[in-house]
Amino acid sequence: MQPMKMEMTELGPMKRALKIEVPIEEVAQRFAQAYKELNRQVHMPGFRPGKAPLALLEKRYAKAIEDDVIRSLVPDFYDRAVRQAGISPVLVEIPPLERVKIKKDAPFTFTATVEIKPTIDLRDYKAPNPISLKPDKRSVTDEQVAKGMDVLREQHARLDAAPAGHRVAEGDFVVLSLSGHLDGQPLEGTKKEGHLHRVGSKATLLGLEVDPHLLGKTEGESITLSQPYPASHPDSRVAGKTVVFTLVVSAVKVKKLPDLDDELAKDCGAYASLAELTDRLRGEMEKALKREVEEQHKDTIIKRLVETHHFDLPDTLVERELEAIIRQHVQQQQRAGNDTSGAETVDPTQLRQQNRDEAMRRVKVGLILEAIAEKEKIAVSQEDVNGELVRLAHELKIPQSDLVKMIQAGGQDSLAELRARILAEKSLDFVYRNAVIQG
Repeated sequence: MQPMKMEMTELGPMKRALKIEVPIEEVAQRFAQAYKELNRQVHMPGFRPGKAPLALLEKRYAKAIEDDVIRSLVPDFYDRAVRQAGISPVLVEIPPLERVKIKKDAPFTFTATVEIKPTIDLRDYKAPNPISLKPDKRSVTDEQVAKGMDVLREQHARLDAAPAGHRVAEGDFVVLSLSGHLDGQPLEGTKKEGHLHRVGSKATLLGLEVDPHLLGKTEGESITLSQPYPASHPDSRVAGKTVVFTLVVSAVKVKKLPDLDDELAKDCGAYASLAELTDRLRGEMEKALKREVEEQHKDTIIKRLVETHHFDLPDTLVERELEAIIRQHVQQQQRAGNDTSGAETVDPTQLRQQNRDEAMRRVKVGLILEAIAEKEKIAVSQEDVNGELVRLAHELKIPQSDLVKMIQAGGQDSLAELRARILAEKSLDFVYRNAVIQG
């Protein structure tokens, strides 16, 4: 490629205009290549393939060829200009084809407007000025291990039939049958049999609160409940009427916790003894505590990095992060059982105002960690990507192959986002390993 001319003009703290001039020799060469390819592809009456006169081709296809050459030149020379200017673009605005003019016998000039990443003066993240952290002296106590063992006992509890004459108490399980009658006739949709209910759970059965009526009852007893419905009830069959429900306690069961012994250990997995199970549980709890302490220390590191670095943020990155936060907010609402119409009632302007500071903080953290990764030559390997896929698939409880398909469906942006997240984690790990815990 021939040398090019490039002028960079500051349009603001984060914006630059790149005026790029492609030399006439390069323009002429691209036109020649384009017409050669066109001549090979089109069939002109009276001429053998590839032998049509250039003047005839130019007369018929000039506009299409000009557009093709522009599409060919702009990306190549924009990339060269960015490297020459030594900037990291966030957003590039290139003028549309119809606004750009090109001639095969003249230099080609176009201007790209670029929003750039800031230059960050990194400080205080490793020796001689590492981040200082307070020690966390928490440890796993015997009491916590005992509570963990109680949870295991609950998980392996069984339901036994209650002794004859046992009166239902809170915490018992009962098997219920229910049927509703209206004006002495069975009411369709109110028959339910074999329903297992934990007394004290306050769970309703066909909208009925049954807990208060079950306490003190014995197996085989039946209970009659009269349930009036308002005239405004949506079911016209019962609106303004009273339905009589019959509730039968078909069976009463009590929860039996297993003893703390070697048999429990064997039920929990390949453990030879209760002591081995207890040691394993303590080890898992200690790992969880270590992860918790590390996460808290990393939160402190992020806060310090934000406090000690000051630079302008690209508006585009802040807007992208803000959109992602709002999208996540709406999805959480939907998962919580709200429909989309409920989400729409939230004022979008208010949502943006409430989350702008958080979006700015996240962008700032990301840029700092990216700068540290670049300075320390931290990179993301395929092994890192594979490890993150395994972790995410486990966390989301989906097959890894399905997760890979989801990422592939998102195109290059999804993969780039995954790699960027891994790089940020590796960069944060680097700062954490270089921090000093005082005391």
